[in-house]
Amino acid sequence: MTKPIVRKQRCAIYTRKSSEEGLEQEFNSLHAQREACEAFIASQRSEGWVLVRDQYDDGGLSGGTLERPGLQRLLEDIEDGLVDVVVVYKIDRLSRSLADFAKLVEVFDRNGVTFVSVTQSFNTTTSMGRLTLNILLSFAQFEREVTAERIRDKVAASRKKGMWMGGVPPYGYRVENRKLVVDEDAAEHVRWIFARFLEIGSGTELAREVAKRGILTPRGNRIDKKYLYRMLNNRAYIGEAVHKGESYPGEHDAIIDRETWDRVHAILQESPRKRAARTRAETPALLKGLLFAPDGAAFTPTHTRKGGRLYRYYVSQTVLKHGAGSCPVGRVPASEIEAAVIDQLRAVFRQPEIVAGTWKAACAHADDITEADARRALQQLDPLWDELFPAEQARIVALLVERVDIGTEGLNVRLRVDGLDGLAREMLAGGIEMAA
Repeated sequence: MTKPIVRKQRCAIYTRKSSEEGLEQEFNSLHAQREACEAFIASQRSEGWVLVRDQYDDGGLSGGTLERPGLQRLLEDIEDGLVDVVVVYKIDRLSRSLADFAKLVEVFDRNGVTFVSVTQSFNTTTSMGRLTLNILLSFAQFEREVTAERIRDKVAASRKKGMWMGGVPPYGYRVENRKLVVDEDAAEHVRWIFARFLEIGSGTELAREVAKRGILTPRGNRIDKKYLYRMLNNRAYIGEAVHKGESYPGEHDAIIDRETWDRVHAILQESPRKRAARTRAETPALLKGLLFAPDGAAFTPTHTRKGGRLYRYYVSQTVLKHGAGSCPVGRVPASEIEAAVIDQLRAVFRQPEIVAGTWKAACAHADDITEADARRALQQLDPLWDELFPAEQARIVALLVERVDIGTEGLNVRLRVDGLDGLAREMLAGGIEMAA
């Protein structure tokens, strides 16, 4: 009697472990899964089962996604016709998602591959096997969702007790024994940032001063305006833990006292435009030190109040020393002369020769800037101007204007060529920002 020919079945073992804990051990969970699968394949040798050489292992990866290196290599080999049977220890090693598993089974069926679980005996080629598979997968997915809910509840309960639950510690703290501990060197920077914001009320100006001091993030990156506002709104600095918008007393020490926090947030709650308007009179005059009379004397900013309104002027030093009539142009309204200078600057930004000159100057510092970049940077200032803090407006005017001569027939604005270059590079780098 002739012995029937048994077709060889190439078997691939897939193993997975959700956490990285224990993977460094000489014999870990992945090894245990593989050993059990190899023993099962050996027991089926009479059916032609043979183990393929390649190993498909995923350590420290969740079963809730198909984006796993080992699994993707297995699917590629299945599509290439290199595998006949996929062997796993339990079906949830392959996937804990019913939808994802349906996709895998579709790939298996299309390529004539059988799926086998060592501890849950069934065959996916039969209708009963598919029913059993779906039932087991439903429980696997249910277990995953319950576990996720349990973890979320544990995190929420821990945060309510003020415990640190991991992640990147706030600037000014370090983690010791799973608790936040004040890092005194960085905490001094945090206190200075809060105190300085109380003085100037501007995130843009504060970011510039932080850069001058050389203060960097723990990873060595530049601290920008967005990072500063996150710091100013981080309740960890007053010793609180926050979970889903609710704050609770934390286990860690506060860096900022409650009075400072309340004063900072009184400023932050006020709209940027109101802040700018409120501080406008306190800001150095836009043309201070830049405006000169026909006789060469400088103008001095001054103001007066009538009926609760503020009126600002520029007065010639000649008039202040020798009285009215001593200078043909002795006193000018501040808002009118400042608006006239700004209008001239806006007109200058649109002149092709100015754009070209600015581009050439900027190229000396950064050769990747195009003329279109320079034009766009200069044109951006026009719509942004009214949104800037007064201190920022004064800084830009001082950067661009060398001198403004005012006479009986008009005024003459002399620009700084290097100022245009610096301004264009600041705009391209995002260094000039609205009062927000």
